[in-house]
Amino acid sequence: MPLQNRVTPTGDIIATPHRGMFTGNRGIIHDPATKTLLRKRWASPAWLTCLCEFRGWRRQVMGGRSWTELFFLDEATAFAAGHRPCFYCRRDDANRFRAAWETGNRVANMLAPEIDAVLHRERLEHGKKRLHPMPVPPEKLPDGAMLLTPPSTLRAFSAGYRPALHESAARPVG
Repeated sequence: MPLQNRVTPTGDIIATPHRGMFTGNRGIIHDPATKTLLRKRWASPAWLTCLCEFRGWRRQVMGGRSWTELFFLDEATAFAAGHRPCFYCRRDDANRFRAAWETGNRVANMLAPEIDAVLHRERLEHGKKRLHPMPVPPEKLPDGAMLLTPPSTLRAFSAGYRPALHESAARPVG
């Protein structure tokens, strides 16, 4: 039976056998003895999207008292759920995202914790996924946007950041 560690665009964490392009975390939110999630769905405002493979390191999923490994179909899904690229294993992507995020949000010299604070305010409302009004008509949304993507991240997409999409999302409709 698959572990409950796949993140949907709404930010929910579900159990499904489908594989994703990225891993990530929200801190320690699992019990290593049972490999099940705790009631809390985050332990940190830094919700990261990481590479599934990095420097040949291997992790035992939900194995110890370390971060809880979550998985995303693609980067657009991770962004819609409120995550951002990791500055450790995805430094180039994280720097490109930060530059686009700063341009789109008309700010400068933001540190990762400052971006995390904005994203945290945007992603949740009363412990659930926060819904935002559409900033533009759907046909004007930047590539990679989902209707759940936080506003500051949409502005980063408009400023040029392009999320990695799963091949199933990149197919033409029809």
